Amino acid sequence: MSYAAIVTAGYIMVFLFGIIIGSFLNVCIFRIPKKESIVFPHSHCMACGYQLRWYDLVPVFSFIFLRGRCRKCHAKLSLQYPLVEGLNGALYITVFLANGWNISSLICCLLTSALIVISVIDFRTMEIPNGANLFILILGGIVTVLDRVHWAEHVIGMVAVSGFLLIIYLVTVGRGIGGGDVKLMAAAGLFLGWKSVIAAFVIGCILGSVIHVVRMKVTHAEHVLALGPYLSAGIWISALWGPYLVDQYAKLCGF
Repeated sequence: MSYAAIVTAGYIMVFLFGIIIGSFLNVCIFRIPKKESIVFPHSHCMACGYQLRWYDLVPVFSFIFLRGRCRKCHAKLSLQYPLVEGLNGALYITVFLANGWNISSLICCLLTSALIVISVIDFRTMEIPNGANLFILILGGIVTVLDRVHWAEHVIGMVAVSGFLLIIYLVTVGRGIGGGDVKLMAAAGLFLGWKSVIAAFVIGCILGSVIHVVRMKVTHAEHVLALGPYLSAGIWISALWGPYLVDQYAKLCGF
């Protein structure tokens, strides 16, 4: 087998693993806001309660085969299922393309999945689950240990953005920024380090400003926005290309 074939097979495996994890993310997205267990009961149709069999749970492909409907009651299934599964798989491939085949890519994939859960839940409920933030904080601790030479940058990162957001939160009594956003940027700061977390925040704010203005014009969305999805996008971009973006900005400014 040629090297190209081996690499291609590797990326196919990464994608398949990604959509399998994506299936679990859907469970988290639906159950966490309801304070339900993500382990029990087993997956079932939201409309009729039909307990799904293993062949109903094949990520992406089961949705296509069933034409987006429950096998038993034929109720229409949410398009979120294949979208989250496919997105998680595609982003996993992107992570490995950007970082290569190493432990860093594996950790970034776990970060990616947590950010997807945060983005969808916050977009729907305007709340970021503490469990997801805690998971990212744990990943940040692992990254800090692995990058212990620069541990101070990671520790400073915890307050570089979140400290500023906390002041806004306290001054506005939670009306200017959500507590979940503050916790998210603290956890992300430990993961990224102070330079990249600032870049993540700037990217997230720019994305939020542009995209939400478009949403208000096109879909008449409310002025109040869920910042979590945009911050998550900024965090993900910085996790992969943060140092490069910071260096390019420094060169542009003549630093």
